[in-house]
Amino acid sequence: MQHALDMQEMRALVRRGAAEGLGTALLLAAVVGSGIMGERLAGGNVAIALLANSIATGGVLAALILTFGSVSGAHFNPAVTLADAASGCLPWRDVPVYLTCQLVGALSGVAAAHAMFGEPVFAASLHERAGASQAFSEFVATFGLMSVIWGCARSRSSFTPLAVAGYIVGAYWFTASTSFANPAVTLARTMTNSFAGIRLVDAPLFVLMQLVGAAAATVLFRWLIPLPPAESNVVQARSEAPPRTS
Repeated sequence: MQHALDMQEMRALVRRGAAEGLGTALLLAAVVGSGIMGERLAGGNVAIALLANSIATGGVLAALILTFGSVSGAHFNPAVTLADAASGCLPWRDVPVYLTCQLVGALSGVAAAHAMFGEPVFAASLHERAGASQAFSEFVATFGLMSVIWGCARSRSSFTPLAVAGYIVGAYWFTASTSFANPAVTLARTMTNSFAGIRLVDAPLFVLMQLVGAAAATVLFRWLIPLPPAESNVVQARSEAPPRTS
């Protein structure tokens, strides 16, 4: 009986990992692909390119959360996964699978976008995103993203996909960094020398501030809207999550 349960949990985890990997890949394909398309069609107008990039990203993100939310929770973001685990909503033993699939998916999405537009599979980014203002922007972007997620998850979970997508579209414009708000996305975007890219040397500070922002929002919402962990579903409830044993 225990062996059968373990196999069932393993199969469910594989499905959730596959959903996280595929969803993150499609998200990065949208981010990078729309950046390339926008830059090519904008005729040098950066505002138009950013508008195209932000709208495409938001639209695809909402669709992906609705598609994969019932399987894995539709994190597509290590900061979300770590916050979910820290809040008791995801077993820590599942975290390495989620993070690995998200990173592999993100890199695959960059490669797919490059292939669609006839670019090299990977190309080290030369796009500078350095300085205190950029780093603080990533703190604000991720703090806001996690605030939207936690707030919606505690009160209006069915609206979470649209709320998250709407926030990301807006944060593209009100943050100096254009709101990466995702460590896997950040690392993958070091591998594209396109509109969406970021230099590898600038990425570690972005990732650090993203994790700090996510942690700050998670702590705040534990106090602001306290609910038992079992009632707090990050992004969207998982329908095939195995029974918790911890």
